[in-house]
Amino acid sequence: MRGRNATLFYSEEEFLIPYFNNSNRRAPERRNDPINENVRYPEVRVIGPEGEQLGIMSSRQANSLAMSYNLDLYCVAPTANPPVCRICNYGKVRFEKQKQDKLRRKNQKTQELKQIQLTPQIGQHDLETKAHKARECLEEGDRVQVCVVFRGRQMSHQEIGEDVMKHFNETLQDVAIVDKAPYWEGKWYNEILAPAKKK
Repeated sequence: MRGRNATLFYSEEEFLIPYFNNSNRRAPERRNDPINENVRYPEVRVIGPEGEQLGIMSSRQANSLAMSYNLDLYCVAPTANPPVCRICNYGKVRFEKQKQDKLRRKNQKTQELKQIQLTPQIGQHDLETKAHKARECLEEGDRVQVCVVFRGRQMSHQEIGEDVMKHFNETLQDVAIVDKAPYWEGKWYNEILAPAKKK
C-alpha cells in the first residue's frame, strides 16, 4: 500500500491516453513534430478546417478546439508573430508533403553523360540505330558524348568522320544542341550534345 507522500509515475503513453482518445488525433511520432501537445505558445493564430480564421487564442484553447473537431492542431508557421496553427488531419497533410517531396526528387534527376561510338565507315542503318539510342538519352535529360573512332589508315581521311558527325547531328537537331563543339583527341573525333530546351 502506497504511503500518503508516495510519488506516482506514469509512462508517456499512459499520460497521453485521455488526450488522444479521439480516433483521428495522433501523438507526435517525434518530439519535433509541431502538432497537438507539442504546440506550446502563449498565443497562436488559428485557422479552421475549411481555411476560416478562428482568431488568436492560447495553445491550450487551440488544442481543445482541434479536439472538438476530432482533428489535429498543426503549427504551419512557427516563426510568425503569433505562430500560425491550422486544424487539420495531420496524417493527410504529411502524406501529401511526402508525395510532393518524392516528385521533386524525381524531377531533380542528376544529368548523366552517355557515350555513343561511331566509325567513319558506319552504315546508314547502324547510324540510325545509334541516333535512336542518343535520342532516348537526350529525351531523358542526359547529355551525350558522340565519338567517331578512327583506326589505322582511316586517319588519313578525317573528313569522312567529320561528315558522319555532321549527318548524325542533323538527325538529332530537333532534340539536341551542341554543348561542346567537335574536337580531336588522338584518334577520336568527339563532341557533346545536350537536350534542346523545349519551346
